[in-house]
Amino acid sequence: MNASHTPGATDDVPTLLVKIFGKDRPGITAGLFDTLAAYSLDVVDIEQVVTRGRIVLCALVTQPPGGVEGDVRATVHGWAESMKLQAEILSGTGDNQPRGVGRSHVTVLGHPLTSRSTAGIAASITEAGGNIDRIFRLAKYPVTAVEFAVSGVPTEPLRSALAVEAASWGVDVAVVASGLQRRARRLVVMDVDSTLIQDEVIELFAAHAGCEDKVAEITAAAMRGELDFEQSLHARVALLAGLDASVVERVREQVRLTPGARTLIRTLRLLGYQVGVVSGGFTQVTDDLKERLGLDFAQANTLEIEGGRLTGRVTGEIVDRAGKARLLRRFAAEANVPLSGTVAIGDGANDLDMLNAAGLGVAFNAKQVVREAAHTAVNVPFLDTVLYLLGITREEVETARTDED
Repeated sequence: MNASHTPGATDDVPTLLVKIFGKDRPGITAGLFDTLAAYSLDVVDIEQVVTRGRIVLCALVTQPPGGVEGDVRATVHGWAESMKLQAEILSGTGDNQPRGVGRSHVTVLGHPLTSRSTAGIAASITEAGGNIDRIFRLAKYPVTAVEFAVSGVPTEPLRSALAVEAASWGVDVAVVASGLQRRARRLVVMDVDSTLIQDEVIELFAAHAGCEDKVAEITAAAMRGELDFEQSLHARVALLAGLDASVVERVREQVRLTPGARTLIRTLRLLGYQVGVVSGGFTQVTDDLKERLGLDFAQANTLEIEGGRLTGRVTGEIVDRAGKARLLRRFAAEANVPLSGTVAIGDGANDLDMLNAAGLGVAFNAKQVVREAAHTAVNVPFLDTVLYLLGITREEVETARTDED
């Protein structure tokens, strides 16, 4: 008979920790538990990791009654030897130690991820009072992404502690609270210029008008937060007055998606997310992106066209810093998603209200002022790395892509 115990109440129950390691091959897990099944032992916990073809399989089981443990040990060692594996068996009491209050997921993105940066992350977690319960890899390309499950320290202090050092380690670090809410985020809203696409759309228009230097200067000042966005918008658009409306199609053809943009949107939609864009740019481009990429929402400013030419004015609601946050709330309401279930991605000062209003605000290759204010920052040029911040692995991305094909 096996040692009796109540599931979930194993603190005082004698247990055996069975550790198997060696070259991985099919049948190892089934073989170990077939061997243990002969003694009617109950499983308390299981962990298995395969790294570069080497397996480490740990099984925590209830201890057999007196007089039988020696037989169990001999049988497990004999099975392991027959499989050309090594076995280690340790007697003890109970399960894993209870995790501390406060649980977070710490996602680390490195390009590459170095031993030094990993050591720095681990040391800072410890110094903040946290314990690393588990580590696993989310992706190996286009960046290395790993996730630490941490307990023992509240999320906000941990985020602050790691954010201070992340830049010096050359990595991006995102800290989010554990729980169902992380996977419950169902709406992603992005800025367009220098986020979804590599370009600043108004500068593409300006190049056709021969005033790109003046427009770029005004754009840079606005993105740094030095100018009022609406005033800078009107000043830049005025420089486009007289352009033939056919320029719209030429600009659409020039727009370059950010690497990983299609993968991000395709994967999110296959996983049931809704996706939208808000832009201080122009509907003449965002409407086209919405159709091409299958977006659920899109809103931007509209260039006025009369008599086949741009008038140098915009019409309708102005999408500025406050407008982007307002649109995030509107999209969330239409999608029936609470704000806590939204993700916002942007790079400029006019994205800050939106990033702060969202459940998770991501600064993507952003200005310093934005990185400091957002929940987390991504500083690699691949937009699909945002998926890892949501706990979505590269394997899930590839599976979604295969399912779509």
